[in-house]
Amino acid sequence: MTENDTRTVMEGYLGALFDGTDFGRFFAPDVVWTTMETGEQVRGQQAVKDLIVGMHSQAFDAHPELVGLVCGEGTALLEAVFDGTHIAEFAGVPATGAHVRVPYAMGYDVVGGVITALRAYLPVTTMRAQLAEAAAAKPVPAG
Repeated sequence: MTENDTRTVMEGYLGALFDGTDFGRFFAPDVVWTTMETGEQVRGQQAVKDLIVGMHSQAFDAHPELVGLVCGEGTALLEAVFDGTHIAEFAGVPATGAHVRVPYAMGYDVVGGVITALRAYLPVTTMRAQLAEAAAAKPVPAG
């Protein structure tokens, strides 16, 4: 794919993701998400879409902010900020109501007009530690 083709796919994907429309259509059926910090992988169009939806609207009420996008021939790199409120269990920590704001990066492979791989450079350990600290700081109800 040319750099321009890659950019077209990525801009369409990000537009749909940020607008809350069907961003999953930009994924190959056998797309793979890898969380680089842990090595955890999620495979398949629906499973990867569900993971992203879960992070943005189930575990957190999140509003990612795009910092930059660089595209090449079949590859793209995104820099963003994950900004959200913790509303449900994440990484073993029950909902805290805490606000998190962490920078992250995503690497993408784009083949044949679809995203075939996502590599998340997301500081999961840092996020979990912030949430655990917030949970520990919550006052215990009398009773």
